[in-house]
Amino acid sequence: MAEKLRLMTVHAHPDDESSKGAATTARYVAEGHEVMVVTCTGGERGSILNPAMESPEVEANMGEVRRKEMARAAEILGVQHRWLGFIDSGFPEGDPLPPLPEDCFALVPLEVSTEALVRVVREFRPHVMITYDENGGYPHPDHIRCHEVSVAAFDAAGDPDRFPDAGAPWQPLKLYYSHGFSRAKMTKFHEALLARDGESPYGEWLERWASDKPDVMERVTTQVECGDYFQQRDDALIAHATQIDPTSRWFAMPRDLERELWPTEEYELARSLVDTTLPEDDLFSGVHEKVSA
Repeated sequence: MAEKLRLMTVHAHPDDESSKGAATTARYVAEGHEVMVVTCTGGERGSILNPAMESPEVEANMGEVRRKEMARAAEILGVQHRWLGFIDSGFPEGDPLPPLPEDCFALVPLEVSTEALVRVVREFRPHVMITYDENGGYPHPDHIRCHEVSVAAFDAAGDPDRFPDAGAPWQPLKLYYSHGFSRAKMTKFHEALLARDGESPYGEWLERWASDKPDVMERVTTQVECGDYFQQRDDALIAHATQIDPTSRWFAMPRDLERELWPTEEYELARSLVDTTLPEDDLFSGVHEKVSA
């Protein structure tokens, strides 16, 4: 490796860093690069999704429990970690939808949350940033706000006239959106499990998938090979015990088969200030040349 580069990935809640791009971050850490995960909220309003963790004590101390889970996941992935310090908005449900809590991340003025992230960007000085697309990956208000804040910070961090009290300007060179499950990927997994075992946990999921919804693979520009780090990804996920049931379909695909069928994680290059050729297989494509020039 010619030089150590820096990657920052920005997420809405603790556990998002382990379910979205974790094998990629583990790979880059193993290759000697610096990786920082920024978590915008503490996940205080998250539900307990693992029946084994259901208890009044855990529910009453959700923020503290999730902080400990996040610390363990960061240790497993080998990443640096920062909390941005905002409060989980919760996921509004009902008809009509209830209003968001007044103290939540999604309602913080964009300039306020952008400045908070700009401070971290200027301190860490990433060459590459990763966040969610404009839909947030799914329409949680914190995920959508995370996208808005990340894009705004990417644009502002290098401008000396923006947030002059937030540190010396630093301009990241590339911005990516992470993309998770695609129809193509899940179909391949489903068909492989049917052929091998005669059954698959993904059939109902695929049936519910809107046939007119575009596959995210249509937007993907960059596939990072990281199959050797799938176990690390799984271990980090399991560290978020309130959110991840280790018996769930997250883990239905045998890892050796997953590595054979789909050994990559997917991204969309949203902004680039360096020359690169699409499609890519490296988030630092073009950055190596720029930094070493």
